[in-house]
Order: sequence, then structure tokens, then C-alpha cells
Amino acid sequence: MDAKAPVFHTLGCRLNAYETEAMREMTAAAGLQDAVIVNTCAVTAEAVRKARQEIRKLRRDNPTARLIVTGCAAQTEPQTFEMMDEVDLVLGNTEKMNPETWTRLPADFIGETEKVRVDDIMSVRETAEHLIDGFGTRSRAYVQIQNGCDHRCTFCIIPFGRGNSRSVAAGVVVDQIKRLVDRGYNEVVLTGVDLTSWGADLPGEPKLGDLVMRILRLVPDLPRLRISSIDSIEVDENLMQAIATEPRLMPHLHLSLQHGDNLILKRMKRRHLRDDAIAFCDEAKRLRPDMTFGADIIAGFPTETEAHFENSLRLVSECDLTWLHVFPYSPRQGTPAARMPQVDGATIKARAKRLRVAGEAAVSAHLWKQVGQIHNILMENPRMGRTEQFAEVVFDRDRPEGHIISVHITGQDGRQLLA
Repeated sequence: MDAKAPVFHTLGCRLNAYETEAMREMTAAAGLQDAVIVNTCAVTAEAVRKARQEIRKLRRDNPTARLIVTGCAAQTEPQTFEMMDEVDLVLGNTEKMNPETWTRLPADFIGETEKVRVDDIMSVRETAEHLIDGFGTRSRAYVQIQNGCDHRCTFCIIPFGRGNSRSVAAGVVVDQIKRLVDRGYNEVVLTGVDLTSWGADLPGEPKLGDLVMRILRLVPDLPRLRISSIDSIEVDENLMQAIATEPRLMPHLHLSLQHGDNLILKRMKRRHLRDDAIAFCDEAKRLRPDMTFGADIIAGFPTETEAHFENSLRLVSECDLTWLHVFPYSPRQGTPAARMPQVDGATIKARAKRLRVAGEAAVSAHLWKQVGQIHNILMENPRMGRTEQFAEVVFDRDRPEGHIISVHITGQDGRQLLA
């Protein structure tokens, strides 16, 4: 690899990883060299702390390179990074996805222009349609269909990093997926910030289910379509129909649940109640018995009592959750939740641990149920692939990367299936 090629470091979500690949292509086209680009996350205060830590390490490892900070943390608190001596330039989320930014950058560095370039993200009305034909592994590609969020959950800073919800037109999405299939990809994952809001800003206000059905109809050679995190209260009838009737739509949904207690959900300004979450999971399981669920759950939200927390803990079994993403609550400056009465740190840590233990037990139970079953595995590398429900499967000999193979599950080790 050319020693002068830009070094990228990505923190946070899949969408950030997708956008890093877009920046990689844009910087290559612009001929940018001797640069380190950090794509940050702002979801928690801890994420920002880690970003600062990584920036310091990257500066030590690359003492002569220009260090550029971008992403959600750069968008929401540019002054934090402007004040760091290690940082040469701070770019907002809109600026990082503009090819002209990178085209001008080599000359701008010579002229030493302003250190911070972060515009008002709320004024953005378009989603940059950067079509990355091949981001992901050699077997799975990610397609951004949406950006931003119109909701204002009291704990969340992300709308101020991503702006309001914007959708990529269905025809553009379908054309990209056709190209990915032509390039040999066997699985495509639809990604965004608030996927179930897709289409609200497009003519006719189509729904996510309309897009899913259109993809499956117009790209018949796509073997597997997967959806990343969704808000279950916003799921439309066509998406439920796809769950029930489309075997190429993978039986794995990651749900943005956040909590299992109605009062805390209200204080979070969520749009669902615990019974809504349970009813959705029950219906999805009825329509697709092999469906599995992941979920985001926050431990220690302000005012959370032990009784409130127990409702979240019970949700793991009541919704039959398997893959948990547990977030210990940390206040984000500028959010309403940061002004609410806080739970002490030791309690938050202990509750997060209890949720993770419940999640580990759920994973183990799910894996045991797969032993003896036949599964279609998408190989991510020669020794590891994933089931349709997203469980990892490991092999004792090489298999063809990128292929879908049918295998007999022989065992499990608590974290992975064996075949």
C-alpha cells in the first residue's frame, strides 16, 4: 500500500463505515495524500471521549500527516476538536460527503484556510447519493437508503449530527443493488439512521415496505436482502407482508426498543409502549416462525428505578430477543435527558451488566436450538459465515468466500455455531 495514501479510522455505526468508503473513493479521485481522516461518532459522551483518545494516538503514529476530523461528533461539537492541537481540520457531515471538499483540500492545505468547516445540518434537504459498489465484505454489501432523523428522543444527539430525515429515491437504490448483484454480491443490507422513515420526503410518501417489495421484484437475482435497525412502531403493512411471504428477506430484525417500561419510554419521548413492542414481535414471529430479533436497550436512563429496569429485563424474554446491544446511559450535553435526575454510575454499570448476562443467555439458547439443523450460510471468509438469522458459523476447513452453502450444524460454543 502507498505509504502516502490517506489513513482512515471509523468510529460508530454502519452508516459511518459506509461513508468512510465514500470518502476513500473521493480522496483517491482528488489525489489527497499524507492525511489521517477520523470519522467520529456522537451517540454517547463515551464515544466522543474515545474519538479524542484515538485522535491523540493517530497523531503520535502519524506525526507529519494532516489530521482531519469529521462525522457526527465533529458536527455536533466542532469546538471540541478545534481546540485539539493534534487536529488540522474539522469537517461537518455534509462537507465530508461533498466531492468538492476533497478536490479543493490539497490546495487549501497549502493556503492554510480556516480550521472548522461545519455548516447547519438542519438546512440540508438532499441525501448525497454516493453509490459505493462493493462496501462491506466480499459477500455482503451495504446500501444507504436514508439519512437523518425527524424524531427528538430526549437522550439522543444524533438528529443534530445527521439533520432531518432524507431519503434516496427508490430507483436509485434499485439500480445500485442491481450493480452489486452483477458484481457478485449475494447479500445486500439496507442502512440508514431511521430506516422506517424512508420515503416520507419523497413524492407519494412511499413506505419502507414498498421499497423492500420493489427491490425483491426488480432484482430477482439478489439471493438475500437484509434490513438494519428499524423502529417497530413505524413498520408498514407491506413490510409485514414481505416478512410473511418473501424468503429472500432475511429473518433477522434489529429493533430500536431502548427500554421496557412505559414511563421511561414516555420520558425518552419514544413513540411506542412496551405492549406495542411485544405485539410486534409476536406478529412477526407468527408470520415468520424463524424470525430472530436484536435490540438496542439503554440501562440507567435518568429516573430509572429498579422496577423500571426490571421491565426492560423482562422484555428480553417477552419479545424473545436474541442479539442485544446494551448501552449504559451517559448524558449528552444539549439533550433534555441530561437535565433530568441522573442514576448513579455504579447502578448504571450493574444494570447494564445484568442486561448483557440476559443477552448472553438468550444467544446461548438460540444457538442450542440450531444444533442438528440445516442452515444456508453466507461465507464471509474461508472459515466463517452467517445464518439467515445472523448467527456466526465457524468451520474447520476452508469454504468458498462469498458463496451461500447449505450445512449441517454440529454444535455451538456459546458464541458461535459449529459446522
